[in-house]
Amino acid sequence: MKKSEATRLTILQKAFELIYVKGFQTTSIDEIIATTQVTKGAFYYHFKTKDDMGLTIITDLMKPNFRKIFINSLQNSQNPLDSIYDIMFHLLIENDFLKVEYGCPTSNFVQQMAPWHHAFTQALHELSKEWEQALAESIEKGKEAGIINKEVNAKEVSVFVISGYWGIRNLGKLENSKEVYLIYLKGLKSYFNTLQ
Repeated sequence: MKKSEATRLTILQKAFELIYVKGFQTTSIDEIIATTQVTKGAFYYHFKTKDDMGLTIITDLMKPNFRKIFINSLQNSQNPLDSIYDIMFHLLIENDFLKVEYGCPTSNFVQQMAPWHHAFTQALHELSKEWEQALAESIEKGKEAGIINKEVNAKEVSVFVISGYWGIRNLGKLENSKEVYLIYLKGLKSYFNTLQ
Protein backbone atom coordinates (compact mmCIF):
# COMPACT_ATOMS: atom_id res chain seq x y z
CA MET A 1 0.00 0.00 0.00
CA LYS A 2 1.36 3.40 -0.99
CA LYS A 3 1.94 6.01 1.70
CA SER A 4 -0.88 8.24 0.39
CA GLU A 5 -3.29 5.29 0.39
CA ALA A 6 -2.24 4.39 3.95
CA THR A 7 -2.77 8.01 5.04
CA ARG A 8 -6.22 8.07 3.44
CA LEU A 9 -7.18 4.79 5.14
CA THR A 10 -5.91 6.05 8.50
CA ILE A 11 -8.00 9.21 8.17
CA LEU A 12 -11.10 7.15 7.35
CA GLN A 13 -10.62 4.65 10.17
CA LYS A 14 -9.79 7.18 12.87
CA ALA A 15 -12.54 9.56 11.72
CA PHE A 16 -15.05 6.70 11.75
CA GLU A 17 -14.12 5.81 15.33
CA LEU A 18 -14.43 9.45 16.39
CA ILE A 19 -17.74 9.95 14.56
CA TYR A 20 -19.15 6.76 16.08
CA VAL A 21 -18.54 8.16 19.56
CA LYS A 22 -19.37 11.84 18.97
CA GLY A 23 -21.73 11.86 15.98
CA PHE A 24 -21.06 13.11 12.47
CA GLN A 25 -22.52 16.60 12.78
CA THR A 26 -20.77 17.39 16.06
CA THR A 27 -17.35 16.15 14.94
CA SER A 28 -15.22 18.88 13.39
CA ILE A 29 -12.55 18.54 10.73
CA ASP A 30 -10.06 19.97 13.26
CA GLU A 31 -10.89 17.12 15.68
CA ILE A 32 -10.47 14.57 12.88
CA ILE A 33 -7.10 16.10 11.94
CA ALA A 34 -5.97 16.08 15.59
CA THR A 35 -7.05 12.46 16.04
CA THR A 36 -5.43 11.25 12.82
CA GLN A 37 -2.33 13.41 13.31
CA VAL A 38 -2.25 14.46 9.66
CA THR A 39 -1.92 17.97 8.34
CA LYS A 40 -4.89 19.96 7.13
CA GLY A 41 -3.33 19.82 3.69
CA ALA A 42 -3.21 16.01 3.82
CA PHE A 43 -6.87 15.87 4.83
CA TYR A 44 -7.94 18.14 1.97
CA TYR A 45 -5.69 16.28 -0.45
CA HIS A 46 -7.82 13.17 0.12
CA PHE A 47 -11.25 14.71 0.79
CA LYS A 48 -12.85 17.90 -0.55
CA THR A 49 -15.12 18.31 2.48
CA LYS A 50 -16.17 16.57 5.67
CA ASP A 51 -19.27 15.32 3.82
CA ASP A 52 -17.04 13.82 1.13
CA MET A 53 -15.10 11.99 3.84
CA GLY A 54 -18.33 10.81 5.51
CA LEU A 55 -19.63 9.36 2.26
CA THR A 56 -16.28 7.65 1.71
CA ILE A 57 -16.54 6.10 5.18
CA ILE A 58 -19.85 4.56 4.11
CA THR A 59 -18.61 3.27 0.74
CA ASP A 60 -15.04 2.27 1.62
CA LEU A 61 -15.33 1.11 5.24
CA MET A 62 -18.92 0.32 6.18
CA LYS A 63 -20.02 -1.46 2.99
CA PRO A 64 -17.05 -3.88 2.81
CA ASN A 65 -17.32 -4.61 6.53
CA PHE A 66 -21.04 -5.17 6.17
CA ARG A 67 -20.49 -7.55 3.25
CA LYS A 68 -18.00 -9.53 5.30
CA ILE A 69 -20.32 -9.79 8.31
CA PHE A 70 -23.63 -10.35 6.56
CA ILE A 71 -23.37 -11.41 2.96
CA ASN A 72 -20.41 -13.78 3.19
CA SER A 73 -21.76 -15.39 6.37
CA LEU A 74 -25.22 -15.90 4.89
CA GLN A 75 -24.04 -17.20 1.51
CA ASN A 76 -22.42 -20.27 3.05
CA SER A 77 -25.12 -20.86 5.65
CA GLN A 78 -26.74 -24.27 6.11
CA ASN A 79 -29.54 -22.83 8.25
CA PRO A 80 -30.26 -19.14 7.58
CA LEU A 81 -32.29 -18.61 10.75
CA ASP A 82 -29.46 -19.90 12.92
CA SER A 83 -26.94 -17.83 10.95
CA ILE A 84 -28.97 -14.61 11.21
CA TYR A 85 -29.44 -15.17 14.95
CA ASP A 86 -25.71 -15.85 15.39
CA ILE A 87 -24.84 -12.66 13.50
CA MET A 88 -27.22 -10.61 15.67
CA PHE A 89 -25.84 -12.23 18.84
CA HIS A 90 -22.28 -11.47 17.77
CA LEU A 91 -23.05 -7.83 16.88
CA LEU A 92 -25.01 -7.17 20.06
CA ILE A 93 -23.13 -9.19 22.66
CA GLU A 94 -19.66 -10.15 21.44
CA ASN A 95 -18.46 -7.37 19.12
CA ASP A 96 -15.81 -5.28 20.90
CA PHE A 97 -16.05 -2.23 18.62
CA LEU A 98 -19.83 -1.71 18.83
CA LYS A 99 -20.60 -0.16 22.22
CA VAL A 100 -24.06 -0.18 23.76
CA GLU A 101 -23.88 3.54 24.62
CA TYR A 102 -23.14 4.54 21.01
CA GLY A 103 -25.64 2.33 19.17
CA CYS A 104 -25.31 1.24 15.55
CA PRO A 105 -23.02 3.31 13.28
CA THR A 106 -25.28 2.85 10.25
CA SER A 107 -28.43 3.75 12.16
CA ASN A 108 -26.64 6.78 13.64
CA PHE A 109 -25.69 8.00 10.17
CA VAL A 110 -29.29 7.50 8.99
CA GLN A 111 -30.67 9.54 11.89
CA GLN A 112 -28.06 12.30 11.66
CA MET A 113 -27.66 12.75 7.93
CA ALA A 114 -30.35 11.09 5.78
CA PRO A 115 -33.07 13.70 6.37
CA TRP A 116 -30.81 16.58 5.26
CA HIS A 117 -28.33 15.21 2.73
CA HIS A 118 -29.41 13.42 -0.45
CA ALA A 119 -26.04 11.76 -1.13
CA PHE A 120 -25.98 10.29 2.39
CA THR A 121 -29.58 9.12 1.99
CA GLN A 122 -28.68 7.36 -1.25
CA ALA A 123 -25.50 5.71 0.09
CA LEU A 124 -27.22 4.55 3.28
CA HIS A 125 -30.25 3.33 1.33
CA GLU A 126 -27.95 1.23 -0.88
CA LEU A 127 -26.34 -0.26 2.21
CA SER A 128 -29.71 -1.03 3.78
CA LYS A 129 -31.04 -2.56 0.55
CA GLU A 130 -27.96 -4.74 0.24
CA TRP A 131 -28.52 -6.00 3.78
CA GLU A 132 -32.22 -6.58 3.10
CA GLN A 133 -31.46 -8.46 -0.11
CA ALA A 134 -28.85 -10.68 1.57
CA LEU A 135 -31.31 -11.59 4.30
CA ALA A 136 -34.14 -12.22 1.82
CA GLU A 137 -31.97 -14.44 -0.39
CA SER A 138 -30.90 -16.41 2.66
CA ILE A 139 -34.54 -16.88 3.73
CA GLU A 140 -35.45 -18.03 0.21
CA LYS A 141 -32.66 -20.62 0.31
CA GLY A 142 -34.00 -21.81 3.66
CA LYS A 143 -37.45 -22.19 2.11
CA GLU A 144 -36.03 -24.19 -0.81
CA ALA A 145 -34.14 -26.44 1.62
CA GLY A 146 -37.32 -27.08 3.64
CA ILE A 147 -35.92 -25.40 6.77
CA ILE A 148 -38.33 -22.45 6.56
CA ASN A 149 -42.07 -22.62 5.87
CA LYS A 150 -42.75 -22.01 2.16
CA GLU A 151 -45.48 -19.46 3.06
CA VAL A 152 -43.00 -17.14 4.78
CA ASN A 153 -42.48 -13.79 3.03
CA ALA A 154 -38.70 -13.28 2.86
CA LYS A 155 -38.94 -9.48 2.47
CA GLU A 156 -41.14 -9.19 5.57
CA VAL A 157 -38.64 -11.20 7.60
CA SER A 158 -35.74 -9.10 6.30
CA VAL A 159 -37.41 -5.78 7.13
CA PHE A 160 -38.41 -7.11 10.56
CA VAL A 161 -34.84 -8.21 11.36
CA ILE A 162 -33.25 -4.93 10.19
CA SER A 163 -35.76 -2.69 11.96
CA GLY A 164 -35.50 -4.80 15.11
CA TYR A 165 -31.71 -4.55 15.11
CA TRP A 166 -31.66 -0.79 14.59
CA GLY A 167 -34.43 -0.32 17.15
CA ILE A 168 -32.75 -2.39 19.83
CA ARG A 169 -29.49 -0.54 19.29
CA ASN A 170 -31.32 2.73 19.98
CA LEU A 171 -33.06 1.29 23.04
CA GLY A 172 -29.69 0.02 24.24
CA LYS A 173 -28.33 3.58 23.98
CA LEU A 174 -31.15 4.83 26.16
CA GLU A 175 -30.80 2.13 28.80
CA ASN A 176 -27.00 1.89 28.47
CA SER A 177 -27.26 -1.82 29.16
CA LYS A 178 -26.91 -5.03 27.16
CA GLU A 179 -29.73 -6.55 29.20
CA VAL A 180 -32.23 -5.19 26.71
CA TYR A 181 -30.28 -6.92 23.92
CA LEU A 182 -30.85 -10.27 25.61
CA ILE A 183 -34.59 -9.64 25.67
CA TYR A 184 -34.51 -8.82 21.94
CA LEU A 185 -32.48 -11.92 21.13
CA LYS A 186 -34.89 -14.13 23.05
CA GLY A 187 -37.81 -12.60 21.13
CA LEU A 188 -35.95 -12.99 17.84
CA LYS A 189 -35.38 -16.69 18.52
CA SER A 190 -39.06 -17.16 19.37
CA TYR A 191 -40.05 -15.36 16.15
CA PHE A 192 -37.70 -17.52 14.09
CA ASN A 193 -39.26 -20.66 15.63
CA THR A 194 -42.61 -19.63 14.13
CA LEU A 195 -41.06 -19.53 10.64
CA GLN A 196 -40.10 -23.21 10.56
